[in-house]
Amino acid sequence: MTRMVLVTGGSSGIGRVVAERFAADGDDVVITGRRPDSLAETAAAIDVRAIRCDASAPADVASLAGQLGRVDVLVNMAGGNTDFDAPLDDGASLATVAAAWLANLNANLLSTVLTTTALLPAMPDGASIINVSSIGAEYASTSYGAAKAAVAAWTAGLSATIGPRGITANAIAPGYIENTGFFRGQLSDERRASLIDATHDKRAGLPDDIAATAHFLASHGARHITGQILHVNGGAHTTR
Repeated sequence: MTRMVLVTGGSSGIGRVVAERFAADGDDVVITGRRPDSLAETAAAIDVRAIRCDASAPADVASLAGQLGRVDVLVNMAGGNTDFDAPLDDGASLATVAAAWLANLNANLLSTVLTTTALLPAMPDGASIINVSSIGAEYASTSYGAAKAAVAAWTAGLSATIGPRGITANAIAPGYIENTGFFRGQLSDERRASLIDATHDKRAGLPDDIAATAHFLASHGARHITGQILHVNGGAHTTR
């Protein structure tokens, strides 16, 4: 049976490659995003369906849920580091700090919680939920890292709640991934070199690395893997 796969934030970057990977497998894929033009371009290029949705906006997410039927695989890719859009200065006011932290929490944590909560009723037993954390969650000195740490913690709790239905919930924590717009053009050559040097295999991660991991987590072979954080970072952060 053809699976219905939803990839939020699927119009660009890693999300686009994840959507393309599932579509290549013959799945019925829907992507969401905030920019209609980008959504339309991606949908046409990789032959998937598109629905405009800001995953952090309750009304948008409710509308999305109303347009979808059965959802077999949910990949919560929507997010990003909002600090790149509005960097915090050392002397920022408390109001500015609060706004910056709320922006990252909304973009990364709330978007994941809202979408999952809205779509769970349409997910059959044996479905898969794949969230996105970050290597930054291990060094959570910023609002982005803290938001991604919260995604990881929430994923573990979600797994326990939905596990009796045979639904798995896992999170992928990427390290440095090239060929995306994550850094908004603000990554220096020196910083890029240091991120690659921190890996064991001495290479940058690629969107395909994350797409392959997401595809595996939604496969039959991963049915007994749930509540886990899978680090895809070339050894830049190791677990035991």
